[in-house]
Amino acid sequence: MNFLKSLLVGSVSSSVLLQACKKDADVTAATTSTSGTTTGTTTGTSGSCSVIQTETEGPYPTKAPASYVRSDITDGRSGYKMTVSIAITNNNDNCNAVANALVDIWHCDAEGNYSEYGGSGSQSTNYQSVHFLRGRQTTNSAGVVTFTSIFPGWYTGRATHIHVHIYNASGTSLKVTQIAFPEGTGTAVVAVGGYKKGFSGYTYNASDNVFSDGTSLEMATVTGNTTDGFALSIVMAVPA
Repeated sequence: MNFLKSLLVGSVSSSVLLQACKKDADVTAATTSTSGTTTGTTTGTSGSCSVIQTETEGPYPTKAPASYVRSDITDGRSGYKMTVSIAITNNNDNCNAVANALVDIWHCDAEGNYSEYGGSGSQSTNYQSVHFLRGRQTTNSAGVVTFTSIFPGWYTGRATHIHVHIYNASGTSLKVTQIAFPEGTGTAVVAVGGYKKGFSGYTYNASDNVFSDGTSLEMATVTGNTTDGFALSIVMAVPA
């Protein structure tokens, strides 16, 4: 498989920011609540954007995220290559880009297993001594971080997803959230086919206990194919 190299940080930083930041006249949403977490919309002189929902870190958070500053997080795990580009904006500053933010991501491998855990309970395979598919990057001047990874697999009770934890430059937590994947005909989720597990027992977004309240702010754009690899992009507004 050839790695998809066409996703440029410059194009991501311009296109994804336009998706998240709209002129005041276009703003129709005010404040919504999801899972007990308030998602606010701040309107400034140049635009507005809604703060992405807060979600659980899940049962498999990174134990020492500062130890995994790297852009390539594959660590030899097999699967379809995927570039992950995340743009961070500040809903307290007219949706402007947040530079120098720390962004951690982590997700399961093609079989649905996480590194740093296992050997009992919900994950029988023991991966406590390895750290695949976890990493940290610092946003550039456009507020963007980019990781090289693989397309995630899935495990019982959850749709395909990626965990994200965002900190400011001083290390103060700004947001813990998750990335959802489009489903249905023609999507990457269907193209990957659940890897060897298929979709028997798969949980879709609408039935996922994290995403069942809606995914409008957490839904990524995913392009590509299983031959060349996939490219994921998303904008996340935080109260920086």
